[in-house]
Amino acid sequence: MPLKEEQIRRIFGLKLRQLREKKDLSLYGLSKKTGLSKSYLNEIEKGKKYPKPDKIVAISEALDSSYDDMVSMKLSGKMGPLSDMILSGVLKEIPLQMFGIEENHLIDIIANAPEKVTAFIGTLFEMARSFDISKDYFYLSALRSYQEAHMNYFPEIEKSVKSFCNRYQINTEKKLSSKELDELLQEEFGYSIIYKKINHKDLDGQIRSVFVPQRKELLLDSEMSESQKVFILAKELAYCHMNINVRPLTFSWIKFQGFDEVLNNYKASYFAGALIINEDHLKKGLEKILGAKTWNPNALFKLMFSFTESAETFFQRITNLLPVHFGINDMFFLRLSHTDDEKTIEMNKEFHMGKSDHPRGVNSMENYCRRWVCTDILVNKRDYSEQKGVRLGIQKSRFENSGDEHLIFTASNQDPFNRKVERSVCIGISLDARQKRKLKFLDGKKVKNREVGKTCERCAIEDCQERVVKPKILNRLKHKERIEERIEKLIDELKFLTD
Repeated sequence: MPLKEEQIRRIFGLKLRQLREKKDLSLYGLSKKTGLSKSYLNEIEKGKKYPKPDKIVAISEALDSSYDDMVSMKLSGKMGPLSDMILSGVLKEIPLQMFGIEENHLIDIIANAPEKVTAFIGTLFEMARSFDISKDYFYLSALRSYQEAHMNYFPEIEKSVKSFCNRYQINTEKKLSSKELDELLQEEFGYSIIYKKINHKDLDGQIRSVFVPQRKELLLDSEMSESQKVFILAKELAYCHMNINVRPLTFSWIKFQGFDEVLNNYKASYFAGALIINEDHLKKGLEKILGAKTWNPNALFKLMFSFTESAETFFQRITNLLPVHFGINDMFFLRLSHTDDEKTIEMNKEFHMGKSDHPRGVNSMENYCRRWVCTDILVNKRDYSEQKGVRLGIQKSRFENSGDEHLIFTASNQDPFNRKVERSVCIGISLDARQKRKLKFLDGKKVKNREVGKTCERCAIEDCQERVVKPKILNRLKHKERIEERIEKLIDELKFLTD
């Protein structure tokens, strides 16, 4: 990939600064040696200007450097990792502006950092390259940070949904239909909507809609469920009502062109969830369920099906309301999938708030604990309450490595596009003393208590019947600890003999 002019200017400026400081010259001093103005040299160092060849010659002679070294794209010493970052373009992939950071300011901070700090940053960069961390990973990680910073609740979008419903007289007290939303998109926003089977074998059931902005055509897979159609049409209405043009054109997305697409996709999804599931209605229903003395899965089924048959849409919407309406700020959301002919369970979506950092995606090659209710429900379907093809489960989980306790609600169903795949979603609520007092059904017989781990490879639970592989990572760590303990004993023995 050809270098951009901005990258070349930035690296040249850093190199000039590095060589100048090595010579212990101020900008004023270098100005006197080169005959170039101090302000001009300052703009070069900041990456704003690139000097002409004759000026590069003057600068290189003043700094006892060769012309070729001055124009090379490699920085030396502690700034070495910084040139790699600039050349890779990775800083362009991170949405720094969302955190109030300018790229130039970040580069200045790194350039001024002590050598050990710069080496540490370089190490992180090398790790990212080694594990092939893509820009999509950076974007989605930034989005999760954005959600957490706002407690996963966005009052401006909630307000926008209420305004939309008033403007177009949408009644969210009843379940929305795809026919109603289809008609609105065509009549009010000039859409042409085409229903056609689009998921051929090579698409693996991943594409459910394609939008052609030039013609305002929306192609929807005709084999989708009613709930899926409602969600996708609601997202399109979100793009229209909120005047969003920078957006992915497929659902599910294939790739993001920039962070604005990621953020706008999330905002449209949030709008769709809020449109489908009325905030006040859901709040009242959850108050009854969470405040009951006995756990009642039928009450949760009834509440969910009053809005949608999509467990994922329902559970995602609950995560919007728990922090602001129920004071539950320490929680996580997960989505997992399991294929009948494969042993592994994949975690393909996660979101954590507060201190709830497990279960968390670790290494995709490891086996997530089968004692979690959200993994168990994928393989032991008969053990759970079921209605309309959706199964519900609940569990009080205690993590063996930390002792942390969580209440976990989970739901699972068959993937509508791939009948070999089972999907589950779950919400985990950290159980501190306050939550235990509030959730009175916790100690009832219908809520199972289980000790759980992260993955089989890291788990210390003995005689685990659900284990699918031996705890090889844990055993390796223990072996290392035993070696370290033995070395310490040897040192103590030698010290005793010498004394």
